[in-house]
Amino acid sequence: MLAVGDTAPDFELLDQHGESVSLSDYRGHYVVVYFYPRADTPGCTTEACGFRDSWDEFEERDVPVLGISDDPVSDLDKFAEKYDLPFRLLSDEDGEASAKYHSYGEKNMFGKTFDGVFRNTYIVGPDGTIEHVYEGVSPDGHAGELLDALASE
Repeated sequence: MLAVGDTAPDFELLDQHGESVSLSDYRGHYVVVYFYPRADTPGCTTEACGFRDSWDEFEERDVPVLGISDDPVSDLDKFAEKYDLPFRLLSDEDGEASAKYHSYGEKNMFGKTFDGVFRNTYIVGPDGTIEHVYEGVSPDGHAGELLDALASE
């Protein structure tokens, strides 16, 4: 895992609308960068809807939220539309950006081994360094946990 104080690796990915997004676009702001395994699955939906339901508080603090998975852009668009998600979802189909954040690798599910995205979150500070690290996140209540951390900044 990256640690507090490390420089957050930059990335350039397409969002759910096919628009290019880089972490460096947000320099000068706190940014939540969260990694999730699969759009429109129960845990990922719970987590995303938590961000949606707390969106006004993130906006009041001027903190963008970037969700990253290895889903294709078309799946992200459907997911965002279905649940009225107001933040950007980024497609990292090859897992390259997720791997830079130690959030991609071998997983086991139902007796099968495959590569996929781990549920981790980072709060990146205005200077581009990692301020908070959350590994193996529990989706329920995670947005509130992040807002609590941001309140102390």
